[in-house]
Amino acid sequence: MGSTGGVKRREASSSSAAKEEDKLIVTPLGAGSEVGRSCVYLSYKGKTVLFDCGIHLAFSGMAALPYFDEIDPSTIDVLLITQYYLLLLLLPHFIIIIYVLILASTFCSFHLDHAASLPYFLEKTTFKGRVFMTYATKAIYKLLLTDYVKVSKVSVEDMLFDEQDINASMDKIEVIDFHQTVEVEGIRFWCYTAGHVLGAAMFMVDIAGVRVLYTGDYSREEDRHLRAAETPQFSPDICIIESTYGVQRHQPRNIREKRFTEAIHTALSRGGRVLIPAFALGRAQELLLILDEYWANHPELQNIPIYYASPLATRCLSVYETYTLSMNDRIRNAESNPFIFKYISPLKSVENFKDVGPSVVMASPGGLQSGLSRQLFDMWCSDKRNACVIPGYAVEGTLAKTIINEPKEVTLMNGLAAPLNMSVHYISFSAHADSVQTSAFLEELRPPNIILVHGEAHEMGRLKEKLMTQFRDRNTKILTPKNCQSVEMYFNSQKMAKAIGRVAEKTPEVGEKVSGLLVKKGFSYQIMASEDLHVFSQLSTANVTQHITIPYATGLYGDKTSVETNI
Repeated sequence: MGSTGGVKRREASSSSAAKEEDKLIVTPLGAGSEVGRSCVYLSYKGKTVLFDCGIHLAFSGMAALPYFDEIDPSTIDVLLITQYYLLLLLLPHFIIIIYVLILASTFCSFHLDHAASLPYFLEKTTFKGRVFMTYATKAIYKLLLTDYVKVSKVSVEDMLFDEQDINASMDKIEVIDFHQTVEVEGIRFWCYTAGHVLGAAMFMVDIAGVRVLYTGDYSREEDRHLRAAETPQFSPDICIIESTYGVQRHQPRNIREKRFTEAIHTALSRGGRVLIPAFALGRAQELLLILDEYWANHPELQNIPIYYASPLATRCLSVYETYTLSMNDRIRNAESNPFIFKYISPLKSVENFKDVGPSVVMASPGGLQSGLSRQLFDMWCSDKRNACVIPGYAVEGTLAKTIINEPKEVTLMNGLAAPLNMSVHYISFSAHADSVQTSAFLEELRPPNIILVHGEAHEMGRLKEKLMTQFRDRNTKILTPKNCQSVEMYFNSQKMAKAIGRVAEKTPEVGEKVSGLLVKKGFSYQIMASEDLHVFSQLSTANVTQHITIPYATGLYGDKTSVETNI
């Protein structure tokens, strides 16, 4: 692994041996100066943690995996998954049609880039540690990956795992609730609400008193169904934070919603069709809530039916209905289930959709690289009455990113060139933190060490410069390691023992000796009386009686006798 310059949070010990013992290493195996295949390695005090286990959408087969060959999977103690979000590539069968038609395929942004290599890592490597994710994340994880396997158009050689591997991985995944503290091999960790998508979590890890916060994808903005990301109650020593949007700023949500609905209404009024490249879950549910409410408030649109068709999305919506208590007050306090849409009805098959008259189609994938969204784009892009509304993050190299700049021509899937006459609107509803949210979040946390991940190199560099200006008077270290480039930091490993129980009943005088049993658990030390051992630990005391018989000669004639002693 490569290495950046060392960063010191506390004074390192002088001896080289102690320095090695005090060294903490963070290495991106994915998402280092890139968006995709999130996977970050953490090592300290002989303990190792892996954050996330995604794939890169621009590649297939082994090339899409994080750089697992840089580590020994058998040494990983804990694997923590922040979300199930899978950025899927080809989804042929998810449609939501709004005559206004909302189509969305099963491959969604429910992030393959955070969890999709998990079945491979659990079943195809030597990993033997423990893996954790939240309840909602596990509930959707299996649905999405199973569907991903079924619809993926890749060769057997490029298939990283099958449905059997997914089922086997489910048995190994343990669940964790928000704010629940778990300890594994001396590693303590707990998680906070991250916003972004249902079940998304930020993990705080504590090893020997050094705390590391890994945000994963997060959002500080509450929307129509999700809470905003929480702020941890104390500052971590290291914050590993996403930088997806760099220095970009989101518009206020009410303005974005107005632009979104106006763009749709305008296109329908001129007899056009509207394509919304989106993902099956996450932002799709948010946009459906907006559209359903807008239709309710505009009777002139209610004769335009909204169809919703996708076995996967329907199953996942049942998970949304199950975990409404994990959402915001708007959802929890609703009189009826808001995910039972009044103006959106199911469409049993794509064949039942006839492309006649104005329509709005929300189709997957969001990048327009394949699937239904691309097919409809090719059909509609040359008609100036039509519109394309891009509601989420557009990855470099995708058609969605290209048409944001409104080129005069585009290349269709059949290789022919066609004029781009339809209007293009980029209105981001992406649930990633923008520059303002990131700056405010870090201002509250004030971590001495910040590591930026999950961002394109240029945008990440601009964000780093902005943060360096923001924290210039605080000696804050801001790092942007590339994949396989290690960051080394040194933390003093001063050992401190806490007196408890009877030993702590009296405050000792200066110079007075304190006697007791020293008990170590993980990286914590406690001094206690032997009588308290069973109270404060799982250990207990016992009395051992030993009998010793010593023969010896005595008396004038050397009579033999013995002495028995109890010890």
